[in-house]
Amino acid sequence: MPASAIKFVLEQLRFFSLLGAVLGFATTALAEENTSTQSLRICADPGNLPFSHQDGEGFENKVAELLGRELGLPVTYTWFPQTIGFIRNTLNAKKCDLIMGAVADQEPLQSTNAYYSSAYTLITPAGSDLADVKSLSDPRLKGRSIGIIAGTPPATIMAMKGLLDRSKSFPLAVDRRHYSPAEHIVSEITGGQLDAGILWGPIAGYYTRKSEVDLIVTPLLSETAGPQMVFAISMGVRHGDKGWKERVNQLITAHQNEIDTILKEYGVLLVSPEAHRL
Repeated sequence: MPASAIKFVLEQLRFFSLLGAVLGFATTALAEENTSTQSLRICADPGNLPFSHQDGEGFENKVAELLGRELGLPVTYTWFPQTIGFIRNTLNAKKCDLIMGAVADQEPLQSTNAYYSSAYTLITPAGSDLADVKSLSDPRLKGRSIGIIAGTPPATIMAMKGLLDRSKSFPLAVDRRHYSPAEHIVSEITGGQLDAGILWGPIAGYYTRKSEVDLIVTPLLSETAGPQMVFAISMGVRHGDKGWKERVNQLITAHQNEIDTILKEYGVLLVSPEAHRL
C-alpha cells in the first residue's frame, strides 16, 4: 500500500477514535446529568410568598425567569408544598432540576454558591418601648407577648432566655396556600394582640412593607448562644449533577447584581455572611 494511502487510513482511524471519545464523554455526561434540555424545571411551593407562588409573584419566580432567559429555556414548575417530603417528592424524584431557595449545605441536596444571606428579625411597632431592642437578651422582652414560629432557631433561644411564658406559637409545617403564620403574626402585632414577633428576614421584610402600621424590623445579629440566626441561602440541585451545579454557579456569579435588585424589590433583608447588615 502506498505511503500516502497508509497515512490517509491512519488519519481516518485517529479521527473516528477521537469522535468516539467525544461522543462517549457526552453520553456519559448526559447519563450523569438528569436535567432537562427542553425547559428550566423548577421545584417550588405553589403558595409561599414572598418566595414562590403558582401565579409567578414570588422573588424566586423572578430569579428563575432571569436564569431561564439566560439559558434560552422556558421556565416550568413542579408544585409541592414546602413541608415534609418536599425534596423527596420533587427534586429527588427527578420531576424538576432546581430548587430556588435552600439553606447552604443542606444534606438532601447539593448546594450551589449562596446568592444571598439573611437573618431572623424582631418586629415591633414603631414608637414601642421595644423598637430599639437588638437582642433576645434584652430584659425588656421579659413578660411580653411575642409571636414565634415553632421549631425555628429563635424559638430555641427564646426558651433559653425564659421568653416563652407569654409567647404565642404559630405552626411551621403548614400548606401556605391556605394559612400563612407570618401574615398572622404581623397582623396581630399591628392589631395590638402581640407586642412583637420574630420572623425570618425575607418574610419579615415582605409582610411589614405591606402593613398600614409603621413597623420596625431589626435583624437579630447579637445572639452569642444557641442556634445560629444568620443563614446563607443557595439554590439546590441533585447530588451527582456536578455539571449542572457549575452552570448554575456561573449564572449566579454573572447576574448577582440583577438578583440583588429583585431581592430588594421584595424587601428582603440582606446581611453579609459575617452578619453585617448591607
